[in-house]
Amino acid sequence: MTINKNTGQFIILNSKYSNITLDDVKKNPIVNAFIKSSNDYLRSIGYTEHGIRHVSLVASIASNVLSHLDYPKRIQELAEIAGYIHDIGNVVNRKNHGQSAALIAMRLLKNMGITPIETSLIISAIGNHEEGIGDPVNSVSAALILADKSDVHKTRVRNPDISKYDIHDRVNYAVDKSFLKVIKDKKIISLQLTIDMQISKVMEYFEIFMSRMLMCRKAANFLNCSFELIINDKKLL
Repeated sequence: MTINKNTGQFIILNSKYSNITLDDVKKNPIVNAFIKSSNDYLRSIGYTEHGIRHVSLVASIASNVLSHLDYPKRIQELAEIAGYIHDIGNVVNRKNHGQSAALIAMRLLKNMGITPIETSLIISAIGNHEEGIGDPVNSVSAALILADKSDVHKTRVRNPDISKYDIHDRVNYAVDKSFLKVIKDKKIISLQLTIDMQISKVMEYFEIFMSRMLMCRKAANFLNCSFELIINDKKLL
């Protein structure tokens, strides 16, 4: 392991402990139980879907962001792992779930044999993924933030009664398409949304997601990119 003096990022080279993959994490019965329980808990208090669909997508997007920016394969894998387990702290409580998830992940990863430095990258990313209290503190963290905040889509809504939708339900249900695009040659990370304006107005999106978009901007900047938000083919950020 060495440190890039220009960026402060950890570079992991030829670590004999670097063989734990996302597939290994997916086979862990504690991880599976905690993801299910977290999702069930959030359903009971009216939150959108945070189950296997969400965490699998976040894991994939986080890895892809770093892949498109030519980060080392192992860093991409660590982002995948962080994405998959970033929400397990919801099994404790929604409030400060990032910190709870980081502490749970620390024990899980230690037992699985991941090195302390790799564990630190993952848990610092998990502990910093919540808007309002989190910051992009390393490349894994920045990728996780971008991946997590870009998952807004109608499939996340679990309330069967449209007449009882709150603003979060309406905004998510209005999104027909969400895509996080990395434009490598221009150093741009672009969140592109297609919104049904009959269900929710753009202003409602900004009302509840502005803090998330600002966090995405900080994360993109950490990766030496700019961030843009495009809704219905119009650039808004």
